[in-house]
Amino acid sequence: MAVHGIDLGTTYSCIAYVDDVGRPTVLRNLEGADTTPSVVFFESPGNVVVGATAKDSAVLHPDLVVSRVKRDMGQDTPRVRHGRPYTPEEISAFILRKLADDAATATGETVEEVVITVPAYFGAAERDATRKAGQIAGLQVIDIISEPIAAAITYGVLNPDQDRTILVYDLGGGTFDTTVMRIEGGDIEVVCTDGDHELGGADWDDRLAEHLAERFRQEHPDAGDPLLDKHSEQQLRRDAEDLKKTLSTRAQHTVRVMHEGRVSTVELTRAAFEELTRDLLDRTIEITRRTMETAAGKGVSSYDHVVLVGGSTKMPTVTETLQKEFQLTPRLQDPDLAVAKGAALYAFEETYRRLLRAGEPAKAQEIAARAGLTAEQQEQIAGRTIKTVASRAFGIVVTDKESRRRSVEHLVHANDALPAGVTQDFYTIDAGQTGVTVEVVEQAGTVESDDPEDNGLIAEGVLKIPPGKPAGWPIEVTFALDASGLLQVTARERETGEELELRIQIGGMSEEDVAESRAALSRVQVS
Repeated sequence: MAVHGIDLGTTYSCIAYVDDVGRPTVLRNLEGADTTPSVVFFESPGNVVVGATAKDSAVLHPDLVVSRVKRDMGQDTPRVRHGRPYTPEEISAFILRKLADDAATATGETVEEVVITVPAYFGAAERDATRKAGQIAGLQVIDIISEPIAAAITYGVLNPDQDRTILVYDLGGGTFDTTVMRIEGGDIEVVCTDGDHELGGADWDDRLAEHLAERFRQEHPDAGDPLLDKHSEQQLRRDAEDLKKTLSTRAQHTVRVMHEGRVSTVELTRAAFEELTRDLLDRTIEITRRTMETAAGKGVSSYDHVVLVGGSTKMPTVTETLQKEFQLTPRLQDPDLAVAKGAALYAFEETYRRLLRAGEPAKAQEIAARAGLTAEQQEQIAGRTIKTVASRAFGIVVTDKESRRRSVEHLVHANDALPAGVTQDFYTIDAGQTGVTVEVVEQAGTVESDDPEDNGLIAEGVLKIPPGKPAGWPIEVTFALDASGLLQVTARERETGEELELRIQIGGMSEEDVAESRAALSRVQVS
């Protein structure tokens, strides 16, 4: 049974596997395209449409279409369609189901085991929500890995004999991050990462849509705002995306804006577009510079390559600006598909290693032979290591005994090596306490802060304390952040052995909720 890699994107998604000659191959959808728009059209309570048709339907049925759901992952932001609230995990599950079903049609094999990629800057909550989306879709999620790692795996396969320090600049449809990595002997080590999961190509689209609407309003001041009409807005946003893509290859282009029977013809040059969105690009440069400064503090003084990932890196100004700011020449490496291909390679390799660990070398040899791997390649895969880092800081909320001021004490810090296991004692502040509330938080801003307002609550629970204990009674707290960035927290009272185990549960979806959603959504037709 083949294993698959899935790039679950904000605007487009795709799925890949390792074919019979060992090549990572993207599987086309039923519409014949490599990528599928991450758009869901709730045509009826029992029928959901995903992809290009759903995107087209947004113009006619804007209230029944959901897009950019990736930006909601890890948040309690359900969307109500046909009277039923759908969580971000459930909506993402429909996209995953479409990818898996189309891949099964293409290969004749059911898609069961998958690796799903996420932005490097996704925290524990978003990663856990992505894992749950896969489970709701009926898939076995082998692992969640960062998109830059997947891209680096693809890069490493294309350049197998080269040890390199690379900077991955990943500008996708809805997220942006930069990651510094070392590739040595096939092993991958993440040095540091940074990013913004509220910044991506969709923001360039939005800026263009606002510009087109403003030009229309200037020409037709007595007409309504096209962005306030759901149908006109959807068409305008589609035109804006097409305009962005066109201006990546042409110096100028003309768009017709239609609303309330009025028409405006808007001509825009590439130079004007770049000026209009300069601040967005500047934000990516600021993050890139910050990442390089962090890497410099860890001993990285030079780079062999800058690898561009994500469809939005096709904008010429990206390469031009990176060259100007950092004197580095970026290389565009299959930006739309590199992540899915890398995830497929990782899925294949992890399956091979898992079989070896399970004491099943014959099965490992079987899949290696099917992929045409040499003995040397098998040895390299068996020994390959991938070392990554925490994308955010994680801690718990503590209260000062005297001032009663609440603050955050971080146990894991951004760019700490993973997996990370930290155990630390905390203490009650009052005599006779019968319990303590353990609040687990994750860094929400771009820098670490001990102010609870600058952190997001991702889990909480109450640990019982034996009666009659004095103030200062110890509580042992353990953070375990695995290599995939998924977090588990345990609080323990030593005398009784009472334990509180906190699994990250955002959006109200427990494992029981996931099982119920999986059963309910399995009855929905996805096409």
